[in-house]
Amino acid sequence: MAGSFGKIIVGVYVEIKRSDGRIHQAMVTSLNEDNESVTVEWIENGDTKGKEIDLESIFALNPDVAPEEETAPSPETPPPPTPTSVKVNKIPKNRRTIAPTKNDTPSRDNRVVSTRARPAQPQQLEPAPPVQQPAQPTQAQTAQQLANEASMHHLARKEFGQLSRRKSNCVKEVEKLQEKRERRRIQQQELREKKAQEVDTTVPNYEILYMIRDFRASLDYRPLSTADLIEEHRICVCVRKRPLNKKELTIRDLDVITIPSKDVVMVHEPKQKVDLTRYLENQTFRFDYAFDDSTTNEMVYRFTARPLVETIFERGMATCFAYGQTGSGKTHTMGGDFSGKNQDCSKGIYALAARDVFVMLKKPCYRKLELQVYATFFEIYSGKVFDLLNGKAKLRVLEDGKQQVQVVGLHERDVKCTEDVLKLIEVGNSCRTSGQTSANAHSSRSHAVFQIILRRKGKMHGKFSLIDLAGNERGADTSSADRQTRLEGAEINKSLLALKECIRALGRNKPHTPFRASKLTQVLRDSFIGENSRTCMIATISPGMTSCENTLNTLRYANRVKELTVDTNQVIEGVRPNIHVVDQLDDDWDHLGSSPQRDDLKLLCEQNLEEVSPQLLTFHEAVSQMVEMEEQVLEDHRAVFQESIRWLEDEKVLLEMTEEVDYDVDSYATQLEQILDQKIDILTELRDKVKSFRSSLQEEEQASKQINPKRPRALL
Repeated sequence: MAGSFGKIIVGVYVEIKRSDGRIHQAMVTSLNEDNESVTVEWIENGDTKGKEIDLESIFALNPDVAPEEETAPSPETPPPPTPTSVKVNKIPKNRRTIAPTKNDTPSRDNRVVSTRARPAQPQQLEPAPPVQQPAQPTQAQTAQQLANEASMHHLARKEFGQLSRRKSNCVKEVEKLQEKRERRRIQQQELREKKAQEVDTTVPNYEILYMIRDFRASLDYRPLSTADLIEEHRICVCVRKRPLNKKELTIRDLDVITIPSKDVVMVHEPKQKVDLTRYLENQTFRFDYAFDDSTTNEMVYRFTARPLVETIFERGMATCFAYGQTGSGKTHTMGGDFSGKNQDCSKGIYALAARDVFVMLKKPCYRKLELQVYATFFEIYSGKVFDLLNGKAKLRVLEDGKQQVQVVGLHERDVKCTEDVLKLIEVGNSCRTSGQTSANAHSSRSHAVFQIILRRKGKMHGKFSLIDLAGNERGADTSSADRQTRLEGAEINKSLLALKECIRALGRNKPHTPFRASKLTQVLRDSFIGENSRTCMIATISPGMTSCENTLNTLRYANRVKELTVDTNQVIEGVRPNIHVVDQLDDDWDHLGSSPQRDDLKLLCEQNLEEVSPQLLTFHEAVSQMVEMEEQVLEDHRAVFQESIRWLEDEKVLLEMTEEVDYDVDSYATQLEQILDQKIDILTELRDKVKSFRSSLQEEEQASKQINPKRPRALL
């Protein structure tokens, strides 16, 4: 070791060469035996820096510390000293040579020193050749040099001893960490076994269940109560959680929804790491109100729809709608409790709102207005409107000359009491479009709109629209092979997006509301642009872990609606939408070459690029064009049919004229030619429209095939 490092010791300054060519001094801090290098340090710009340098580079710049080269013994050069050899220069045989001690001063005759500072054994030496030797160092110089070498050797051993001790301490620390890790693993295994004994392991996902229980145990619960104040909101967004249903209890599904306070909803989404370890991702949402699974319809109504009843008495428009996955409790909330297929309508928000309307009519401040109450009930299915109080008759939605949307042919029923309203609700629910799904045996496939209308001397005074929306998960089903299912999903998807944007426009006082993008928002136009309009959204969610993805989509949709609510200060100060700007913009759009419905649809999709892919936009445009052409073809067909009846009358008169003996042949031929020309022109035009309509059907089918089925998440 000493030979390898030469005269380098720890603490000695040596010259080093930097990578940029600079040469400066640095102090040796350690000797590295394994790779025959040294570690040096120096101070530069106030900072301590260091590097590892091999011995060859050190010796190249510092030859004075390099080890002496060993040469073979020759007659001119005596052999180098070794720990077991002794050098002697003609010393009498009767004299013994010993190494100098600390207190002894070596004399000229004592020339032998051991590197281990202990007496050397005398050896038989060859007599020196009788030649003239060069000048030899004195005995004192030789002893001092050997003492220095012994000191360096001692320092090197000390340095390596410290390195060895440091390595030994590191090994000990690693061993301690390993022991702690093993103890922790054993404790965790024991804890898991203990938990397994406390939890019923026959329950699917019992580990997730235990994690949810532990998390809930750390929460401070402050649920909503009747003692809480009812806040005033122009746009109110709340969430209602239903209990686990019979199907979920049968499969022992887990409840992953927690509502710890009156305005917070937490979703415990199960996740899995790369090493297959399961864990919870607890996502938190905040709304105006949060109702847990023990809340009654009366309680929900108290904080949601009840504050809106007064709005319609103050010449305003109010809208309350339930939104969520199929089977999440929308129809239960709006229509009432179900007992099998039978529904108790008296406990739904429809009936509760009607009850309060008749109560307020008796107040002195409103009795003098002499208001009359009417009710309508219709559904929107696949972009078409059907009257649920008139044998499900198909209705048309048009705009009059005053830019007011009219549902042509919709029957308004005069109601005198709450019992009259309940009868209408029962009639409407009995013929509403529904079907069986995996989530619900009696699933609503359409948007049901129940309206309570106040009229004064025949003129509109106020209107309350209560809406039970179709399941939001149906909107994702737009690539089905069945055209009817595609159209159903497209209309639901489009109407929910349009509804969200219309509420945003109401909250932000935007100059234009894309209400024409769907039939739902079109019939609710006056509720979004009225001077005194208020809206409440009740997002219903399923608690089961199997519905976790749809529940998160519902909460995200509701959260986006609430994010852009109107500023409270603006409402207090009386800031309202600029109706004149809206009407003027609508007039401009009416004169565009393209359809206003498709223009609003394009604007709607551009505002929701994250949720609507370019392929989906193309599909929606194809569906809108197809629906418009379908309505036009049906309208023209009805016109041709009515015209055909008139033609038959004219032809009958013409034929009767020919029965006369002296009828005017020229007049007969002229009139018949005119009738035939009219028939040919009208029928040719109708035929061309039918051909275009068939082309639009093919375009819709092709567009549906281009939709990417692998969406990262549900559209809504």
